[in-house]
Amino acid sequence: MSNYNINKGVGRTVEFKGLKAQYLFLFAAGLLGVLILVMVMYIAGLSSYFCLFLGVAGASLIIWQTFSLNRKYGEHGLMKIAARKRHPKYIICRKSIRRCIKFTPKSGVV
Repeated sequence: MSNYNINKGVGRTVEFKGLKAQYLFLFAAGLLGVLILVMVMYIAGLSSYFCLFLGVAGASLIIWQTFSLNRKYGEHGLMKIAARKRHPKYIICRKSIRRCIKFTPKSGVV
């Protein structure tokens, strides 16, 4: 009887041709968007050569930009950038200095 290893990829991130995690979904959504845009333009009656040129240029741009982002920021880079945008640059304290610094005498000191 054969012994099969199952669930070898449990806990690992999704990867396809070097694209990891959220970049893979960004890549797929971008290509789907370009495909829909080309189909709408073709149905609207624009030149087929223009639609073809725009589709190839848009797909090339999305492929190049997605792989560039993946190489630059890594697996969790887009989440880190989003978190950095939400983090405040500095904290403002509008209380007076007297209210911030409280003097409490030590107990037992006379």
